[in-house]
Amino acid sequence: MGNPWKMGLVGLGGSRRSAAYMHHPRIRVTAVCDSDSALLEKAGNELGVPEAGRFESFEQMLNADIDIVMIGTPVPFHAEQTIAALEAGKHVLCEVTAASTVEDCFRIIEAVERTGRTYMMAENTVYFHYFQSWKRWVREGLFGTIFYAEGEYVHEIRSRIIDPLTGQSYWRDRRAPLHYCSHSLGPILEILNDRIVKATGSGTSKTILPAGGVGSIDMQVALFETAGGATIKLLRSSVAPRKPEIGHYALYGSKGQLENGRVGYGSDGWIYVEGHPEFGGTAQPLRCETRDPLAPEEATLGGHGTSEYYLIRDFIDALDSGAQPRIDVYRAMEFTLPGLIAQQAVEKGNVWLDVPTVR
Repeated sequence: MGNPWKMGLVGLGGSRRSAAYMHHPRIRVTAVCDSDSALLEKAGNELGVPEAGRFESFEQMLNADIDIVMIGTPVPFHAEQTIAALEAGKHVLCEVTAASTVEDCFRIIEAVERTGRTYMMAENTVYFHYFQSWKRWVREGLFGTIFYAEGEYVHEIRSRIIDPLTGQSYWRDRRAPLHYCSHSLGPILEILNDRIVKATGSGTSKTILPAGGVGSIDMQVALFETAGGATIKLLRSSVAPRKPEIGHYALYGSKGQLENGRVGYGSDGWIYVEGHPEFGGTAQPLRCETRDPLAPEEATLGGHGTSEYYLIRDFIDALDSGAQPRIDVYRAMEFTLPGLIAQQAVEKGNVWLDVPTVR
């Protein structure tokens, strides 16, 4: 298959998925970058990166002998770093979401098209094991026409928005909850093979963190219309007092309905198919495992079930074959733009707005 792909990681604070990288036979992490010298030393030691491959400057890392840049920095840096890496001739794997503004989404598309480099957004929920069955059932028509879906992501991370001791506001406090939409919309749009064309949103109250910014909004809800005629509801909060955090999904079709549980991403849910002999015409329990039981043992080392193992494998397979990855630059923006537009709708007084087409 040839030499391994040499990867450089920028942003080492919490999402570098080092275990997944270390156990992929086609990846060698040869460079790491972070402005925090302690994190840089820790990650460099863990990944076996020599001193010459450790950088506090992103621009210097781009001059290193690497093929891939994995961007794990805060979202406000994603667009500029993605474009700089592409222009330096590197392929890019970027954490969610792709960008903070509509303009930056299209700047990234232009850079990918101009440079010919491969871009993929690292949306791991799409790779949850149970969604593979959901997609197959929907594509086979088991539920008829899907006309409505729900995605909820309520995850209390107040201490990562405002420091409870100092009151310092972090970058997440400048990011509206609806902007963090890809965990919910990604799997739904993949299952439906659809894209969003219109969006509206609501939610501005701040009773939990009243001194905070837009990231401290109690709860936001968005409604979306898809090109295929379905309606999707999104519920988002980073501060609401709910334990455990929830990643909930539900699909409603003309012949039935299915959903996962409400006590975490992998909790068991329900399936109902009208008049179907296998399901007895009544609602049945539904296993919703994020982990593929047939995956190799090392597939669990990246976290989030086996999703990150398959995500990394997909990206490397795309590079090896010259094909586009599953979440290429266009799909990444179809997962990112709806949340940006929904927040604009909130700011304009809960109006409906068109979501730009990226293809």
